[in-house]
Amino acid sequence: MPSNSQLPALAPRLLSFNPKLQPATLILRYKRFLADIVTPEGETLTIHCANTGAMTGCATPGDRVWYSTSDNPKRKYPHSWELTQTQTDDWICVNTLRANELVSAAIENNYIFELSGYISVKREVKYGGENSRIDLLLQAENRPNCYIEVKSVTLLQQQCGYFPDAVTLRGQKHLRELKNMVANGHRAVLFFAVLHTGIRQVAAARHIDKRYAELLAQAQQAGVEIICYGFQLSPDGIALDARLPLLLDEMPHP
Repeated sequence: MPSNSQLPALAPRLLSFNPKLQPATLILRYKRFLADIVTPEGETLTIHCANTGAMTGCATPGDRVWYSTSDNPKRKYPHSWELTQTQTDDWICVNTLRANELVSAAIENNYIFELSGYISVKREVKYGGENSRIDLLLQAENRPNCYIEVKSVTLLQQQCGYFPDAVTLRGQKHLRELKNMVANGHRAVLFFAVLHTGIRQVAAARHIDKRYAELLAQAQQAGVEIICYGFQLSPDGIALDARLPLLLDEMPHP
């Protein structure tokens, strides 16, 4: 992939926010699923947060929040937190539901050459021996099935993006499942969707989840492919950016 400076002015748009997202200032995120914000007009709103993770560095009071609004009358909280614009002007997609949507759209449009040439893209398919669901299953005639787990990377520390941002037994299970898919003759991919514009390289967060880092190295050695791509983020939409390097060697603790 070309570097960012070589990217075309208009990268492939994968998601458009329509209507356009609205800005506000973050007061506080709490109870995992909620956040209080204040609009430019001075109105305080409680919005829904789909991200159940630690959100380290993504939810600092005073950051600018960009939110969408649903017209579903049954929703208790009609507004959803989509993006954070940090006080250092990095952009972060905090809605973890977007990662699968973005990667699926990029594959279906053949924007990711490593995953091109498949005729079927299915989501949330049961697989494996540990009661799992694969994020994306790619299929084509005369090719092995391709099982893809998508992980959103938003933790930036010392100019490096890390995954996970908390101990993840579920993530460890996914690595075991992918490894078994390779052993059974299939193709298996771990796709790191880097949804933080300040991240230009990715590493396993050994300092947070040592077992995950060990399993990640084992999975790669067993034939699991690891792919990292960045994305361009704005209140108008999200576009595919460049492929980013993966650093599997042990990194210094942030």
